[in-house]
Amino acid sequence: MRVYFAGLMGLLFAAQACAFSLNDLSQNQAGDGLKAMLEQSTRLAVEQLGQPGGFNKNPDVHIELPGNLGKAARAMKMLGQGKQVKALEDSMNRAAEAAIPEAQALLLDAIKNMTISDAKSILNGPNNSATTYLDRSSREQLRSRFLPLVAQATQSSGLAQKYNNFAGQAANYGVIESKDASIENYVTEQALDGLFTIIGQQEASIRQNPAQAATDIAKKVFGLMR
Repeated sequence: MRVYFAGLMGLLFAAQACAFSLNDLSQNQAGDGLKAMLEQSTRLAVEQLGQPGGFNKNPDVHIELPGNLGKAARAMKMLGQGKQVKALEDSMNRAAEAAIPEAQALLLDAIKNMTISDAKSILNGPNNSATTYLDRSSREQLRSRFLPLVAQATQSSGLAQKYNNFAGQAANYGVIESKDASIENYVTEQALDGLFTIIGQQEASIRQNPAQAATDIAKKVFGLMR
């Protein structure tokens, strides 16, 4: 009985110690740990996606033709008739890969500008709350930065005009959404979605296993959050 009681008391003291450590963490420390995690996640995502094959070879972010066009394209490829489709998709994915490096500096600035109030709500949020914050605070600026790069990359392939002509007609018949009728707009949004998908995966991974964090303060903050 004494051993059992002693064990319960030990668990109680351990739980109290953990709670105290988390509450005792200063707001600056919490913010620094969160920012360090986001910077690490951003750099890894940009490095991963901004290289040849970063989008094209990753099924989580690979860019296909939109809507029912994508369904038809997959069927054509299965029937061995997808040579032109593959060429167009390769072009779209390469355009996204070319644009991604432009995101890093802008995202790092957004992270630096995060307030203590932002950090507190993010730390108490779900596994992708920091990524959601970045998406919300920087997507519009990233879109403006990406669009001309994507346009340059897709136009150079010679397939962009064909896509725009065909997709414009497809949008009129409801085959795809009107916002996807421009290859530049479509690839830009897909590139941004892919970027935040990978950042979100990195965030969730560090939250679940704080030992993966690159800095001591991030390990401490997310270790205490578990």
